[in-house]
Amino acid sequence: MRERLPVEVWVLVAASFIIAVGFGIVAPVLPVYAATFGVGNTAVAALISAFAFVRLAFAPMSGRLVNRFGEPRVYIVGILIVALGTAMCGFASSYAEMLAWRAMAGIGSTMFTVAALGLLIRITPAPMRGRASGLWAAGFLVGNIAGPIVGAGLVPFGLWVPFVSYGLLLCVAAFVVWFFLRRSTLTALDKTNTEAPMSMREAVRHGAYRAALASGFANGWAVFGVRISLVPVFVIEALKHSAVVAGISMSVFAAGNAAMLFLSGRIADTRGRKPVAMAGLFVSGAATVYMGFTGSLWTFMAASLVAGMGAGLLNPPQNAVVADVIGPRGKGGPVLAGFQMVTDLGAIIGPMLTGLLADSFGFEISFAVTGAALLLSLLFWIGAPETLPSHEEEHTAKAVAPESGCLDESAEIPTGERVGGKPSHPEA
Repeated sequence: MRERLPVEVWVLVAASFIIAVGFGIVAPVLPVYAATFGVGNTAVAALISAFAFVRLAFAPMSGRLVNRFGEPRVYIVGILIVALGTAMCGFASSYAEMLAWRAMAGIGSTMFTVAALGLLIRITPAPMRGRASGLWAAGFLVGNIAGPIVGAGLVPFGLWVPFVSYGLLLCVAAFVVWFFLRRSTLTALDKTNTEAPMSMREAVRHGAYRAALASGFANGWAVFGVRISLVPVFVIEALKHSAVVAGISMSVFAAGNAAMLFLSGRIADTRGRKPVAMAGLFVSGAATVYMGFTGSLWTFMAASLVAGMGAGLLNPPQNAVVADVIGPRGKGGPVLAGFQMVTDLGAIIGPMLTGLLADSFGFEISFAVTGAALLLSLLFWIGAPETLPSHEEEHTAKAVAPESGCLDESAEIPTGERVGGKPSHPEA
């Protein structure tokens, strides 16, 4: 009988799509709106970077909040904070005020990101984590593709409209999560589990977690350093094409990414996390290096497509490994926050370093160094152990059965994951 993902996973996927649509609406408008305050390019870039820096700084606190109050509450509150901060950006009367609201939104962003990943880990049966991660990532990806299209239609009504629209969409996402999970026993905190949360020091001792940190940093660098900041400039300046073509090339990367997410998740859940992650890193790294040496638009598009496919291969097994390391303990807020921080750090360093390399040494070196970072992270995976659990391993809640629903009010609150038929802690 084929296993089915819990209903709660699909709720998170739907919410991620709604959130990503809103983000896609705002992202292209943000620098344009900031420029209306008469500030220079550096100040506009600082507005964008402030969001990432605040996410990085607040991630450890988000991990502690998740362990204290549970993922659903932190998730919903985080979304509402982003909704308020983003909507108020649309009514800002000065650059400084907009910067403050943007920083506030960064706090909420890291709250719901850490909480969402933690909840996805906790409610998904261990042998299905790759598929769940792929679905969740696909929700964000499709939303990010649809968002700019919607945003383009809103701009004629005023530059403030996309910000308010994003705020409203986030409120919808928060309502969806609250409404469908409010009676779920699967997402309820297990108050009988008295085990201490896994610490970063404990997690870093695990070779698989170190591998996930290395690839997360490199992937954050590549995706944000190359796809967001360098690809458009390369298409316009080196290949001599328009901004429209640059946008299409970014969509080609996203298409390659989306094409591999589901396949990657399924293979990672059946054949193992490690081989899929290593394949993704190799494909993405090699294609990224080649992108800088392409001399025509079509070869560049092909390389961009392949790089996107590599990133799509990497994402699900990488997230699944973090979940496997946390394991049956179920309390991994600091560990999740650490993984998120490293990824955000790559996203911060990437744009700055690739831009500096491109200005100083040319596009070829910039792409080559970025691709080399992905390939070097392979070294961490070579020595890492495989973490795929056996399919005999049960989930934390007996309510998750192939033919049963997951929102049954009469179901017992889970008391801990069982491995091999034995309770994972004495209270079970």
